[in-house]
Amino acid sequence: MKPPTEPTRCPWAKGDQYIAYHDTEWGVPVHDDRVLFEFLILEGAQAGLSWSTILKKRDNYRAAFDQFDPAVVARYTHRKKVSLLADAGIVRNRLKIDSAIQNAGAFLAVQAEFGTFDRYIWGFVAGVPIQNSRTSMKDVPARTPESDAMSKDLKRRGFNFIGTTICYAFMQAVGMVNDHLVDCFRHKQLSSRKRSG
Repeated sequence: MKPPTEPTRCPWAKGDQYIAYHDTEWGVPVHDDRVLFEFLILEGAQAGLSWSTILKKRDNYRAAFDQFDPAVVARYTHRKKVSLLADAGIVRNRLKIDSAIQNAGAFLAVQAEFGTFDRYIWGFVAGVPIQNSRTSMKDVPARTPESDAMSKDLKRRGFNFIGTTICYAFMQAVGMVNDHLVDCFRHKQLSSRKRSG
């Protein structure tokens, strides 16, 4: 029997872990505050590293950071920070760990002001994913006016490790923009999705 034809994917989706992430998560609109917080922390942790490094450590991050519950993370003590710095399952960078704790507090403040972080963060794209029609990875920018505005406002609210490039990667990951290339099978699937809720 002839093996089934593999669908056309974005060229970066190589290897089982990347393919699974590409096919099931990347670019899918996220409106769950806990998941949004997870991606915010993971994108910051990824700064200067490859995303594959973070994907491999993702389960370890979930265990180390109490399933990314911002209310718990915001209360981390010095003792908890020391244990995180000793945890080989995550990126042991003091600045990134401090940033995650600081960002948890800022995240809670946004929730208190807007009701949900989701309502706040999706406001940068008027609540609807930006549908791009990129034909090559060369067409995908590292930043956009929306990510510039997001970064500036998050910093104003006390977030750290949240430059515009990190913000754009976050927007791609949580489906605020559809940056699957037009010949990728996921582009059409995600461009036809409507927001619910």
